[in-house]
This record gives sequence, C-alpha cells and structure tokens, in this order.
Amino acid sequence: MTSENKLKILNDPIYGFITIPTTLLYDLIQHPYFQRLRRIKQMGLSSLVYPGAEHTRFHHALGCMHMMQKAVQVLRFKNVEISKEEEEALYIAILLHDIGHGPFSHAMEHSIVENVQHEEISLLFMEALNEEFKGKLSLAIEIFKGNYPRKFLIQLISSQMDMDRMDYLKRDSFYSGVAEGNINSERLIQMIDVHNDVLVVEEKGIYSVEKFLVARRLMYWQCYLHKTSVGAELLLSKILKRAKQLTLQGVDLPASNALKFFLENNVLKADFNKEVLNNFALLDDADIYTALKNWQFHTDKVLSYLSNAIVNRKLFHVQLVAKDDLTSKLNHYQALCKEKVQVSSEELDYFVFGDKLKNQAYDLKADPIRIFTKNKEIIDVLEASDQYNLKALSEPVYKYFICYPKSIHKN
Repeated sequence: MTSENKLKILNDPIYGFITIPTTLLYDLIQHPYFQRLRRIKQMGLSSLVYPGAEHTRFHHALGCMHMMQKAVQVLRFKNVEISKEEEEALYIAILLHDIGHGPFSHAMEHSIVENVQHEEISLLFMEALNEEFKGKLSLAIEIFKGNYPRKFLIQLISSQMDMDRMDYLKRDSFYSGVAEGNINSERLIQMIDVHNDVLVVEEKGIYSVEKFLVARRLMYWQCYLHKTSVGAELLLSKILKRAKQLTLQGVDLPASNALKFFLENNVLKADFNKEVLNNFALLDDADIYTALKNWQFHTDKVLSYLSNAIVNRKLFHVQLVAKDDLTSKLNHYQALCKEKVQVSSEELDYFVFGDKLKNQAYDLKADPIRIFTKNKEIIDVLEASDQYNLKALSEPVYKYFICYPKSIHKN
C-alpha cells in the first residue's frame, strides 16, 4: 500500500502557488475543524456592498501560512536562526489563528455566544487538536499565547505588522476591488530583520511601511467599517439575539442542530467543554442563512422583518450623526418607527439603534513597528518617518451613526 503524498501545492489567485511544507500541516488542513473555514466568509456581510467579497477564511489562513514561509526564508537568509521545530510551530500558529471564528465575522461574538472572543475559541480548538495530535502543537500554542522567550516569533504571529495583516489587506483589497488597500507585501517581507530579539524593518523599507499603514486606514473606512456592512452585521446580531430570546421563551424556531444548541443554551467561556466546541465546529454561514430564509416567514414581527431585510437586501438606512446629536436623533427615529412600522416600545431597540465606529491604523499603546536605521538604532516608525500624516494615523477617529428602516421615511 502506497502512502498518500501530503506535500501538496495549491493555486492561489494572489500569490500563485502555495506549498504545504509538512505532513502535519496537511493533516491539520484536512481536519474537519479547519475545513469548516471553507464555509465561512472572510468579510462577513461585506458582499452586500462589494459583490466580489465572497472569499473565505480558508483562503486567508492558507495565505497567512504562505506569507510566514516567505518571512522565515528572508530571516534565515539574513542569518537569523530559526529551528525546524520553531518553523513548523510558526506555520501551525498562523494557519490556525482564525480557526475560532464564528459565522459572519463578529456577529456571533455579541449575540448567541456570551462575550467570548474568537481568539479565545481559536486557542480552545488548538488545544483540542494538540490532544488529538499527541502534543505536536505544543510549541505553536506557546508562541500563539505569547509565552515563548523569542519575542520576534510572537511578533510574526501577532503585532502591528504581522503575517495576518499582511495577507488580509492584500486579499480583501483584491476580492472587494478596493484598490486603495493593496500593499506590497513581498517588499515588506524582504525588508524585515531581527535585532535584539525583536522584529524590525530596514530603514529603506520605511515607505512600504507608510503605504501599509495608509492602506490599513483606507481599508477600514472603505471596507471593514463601511456603514452599510456594519449596519447589516448589527442587524444580524439583533436577529440572533431575538431568536435566542424567543427560544428561551419556549418558541420552537426552525434551525440546524448546531444553531439550536446555541439558541437553547447560554454559553459562557467557562462552558466551552468538548461538546460545546464540537457544536461550535458544526456552525458556519450556511446554518445562519438557512435559518434567516425560514425566519423571514415567522409570525414574530421582529424576527421576520429583520430576517427579510438581510435575505432580500432591504437593509436599514445608516445615517452618520454628530456625537452630541446621537440621543436626540435616536429618540426622533424611534418615535417615527413606532408610528410607521407599528412596533411596541419593548421592540423598538431592534429597529432603531446607534453605535460608533473606531478607526486607528497605528496604535501607540501597542508594540510598535520598529525601524532599524543606518546608524544601527531601533526607533518607532513614527519617529523615523518624515510623513506628518503618520502621526495622524495613530489618533483614533470615531464616527457615530444610527440605523433605522428606510420605510419610515415613506409616506
């Protein structure tokens, strides 16, 4: 009997050929926990705004692994020692960094799973896989958790210029068609090095870093924080909250077994045992969309109205407002909604709601992007740059908005 060839080559529309370098990585990719990412869109409901944004978290995870391979290659060329074990651990950690994402981006984190962040669920998946693979993921988990003594390895996984950002900016820009987000990831990776155990960028790569930060800011305003897709995601959170509320009141809603489990149970982080994790692993975008298609015909007005809004793209109006006007505008549109849509005071919060968007391309409180100067000094990119606008990118910018049904404007 011949053994299966597990050192595969995949074709990616952005990078061309991606290689799976070890049999362990192949086995992890083949695992049902990871294959689930094929059924979860990378950009949530953004395809309601950018029709091309249909790519999945599976694409993104493989792209991150490819970027990491390039980074290891460059660092070794610059005489940075990375052992075979560390190399494989880096690939595993970056491949699995998003494995805990629920359907449709972050909507699940704020509705039917009680304030459990996707990074925490990713770690739970990695620990379950480590058990299954007899401890072969232990080093990857140490790096992922930030406990490994070699700091630069952690920075490649999670920092302000990590391999995750390196892939998602380029990939999301490509699929959405928002050209402003395109970055030169090849050059950025060629410019990285390690000094004093931290990741640095050679001084001649500073313009690529500036472009990277500007692209990140533009991608957030044009894609990730686009008011229509943010409004749609909030609608989805409201639908899931309503579905959970009705289920806990004894209403039997049509849903897949996996979705039913989370509607019927209040799941906190402490509750994530093997059974909960396996149910979570069965959840993907298809469960949510199938439920919405059914719920749009339900007798509960809130559930049917909101589900229909997403399924048939009858999205709510999203209006940007000044911070000081937020409360008065909310009151105004709630009064209009009560009259025009005929909803009770208890139900109003499902139909008229406000929130704020925050965009900060570079975080001064986080681990900085370090530039290695020609004088062999390590300085923050803000000090190294002659661009005044970079300092502006480190200031958080807030936008306030309210969502309400478009129908309340009609006579």
